[in-house]
Amino acid sequence: MANATYDRKEQFQQIQSGLLDGEHIIAVYDAVGTGTGFIGLTDRRVIIQDRSFIGKRYAITSIPYSKITSVSVVSNKSWGGSFFSTGAIAIHVGTHTYEVEFRGAQKSHHVHNVILHHIS
Repeated sequence: MANATYDRKEQFQQIQSGLLDGEHIIAVYDAVGTGTGFIGLTDRRVIIQDRSFIGKRYAITSIPYSKITSVSVVSNKSWGGSFFSTGAIAIHVGTHTYEVEFRGAQKSHHVHNVILHHIS
């Protein structure tokens, strides 16, 4: 998709290579910290690269929007400031939670709003 937003071209291409027929990329954002490599948003699902497996292995996990129960803004501060003053979100799928931290609050805001749009 020509107007998709992404941080790193190789991550965008990795998501692009696994698209289903008719599926379009909305955004692909690089993640910081341990565990998650990146998050991709399409018009059908959330795709997370999980680097937390033993032995330097990683997984690409696809989460259909219909399986996401909620999305949270994660902060280690009180809510005295802006709602999106942090660059981290948590995606809740059943009993599992995927936490993704970004460089910059605008990316967490975008991811949060795209997921919320698709699950509400």
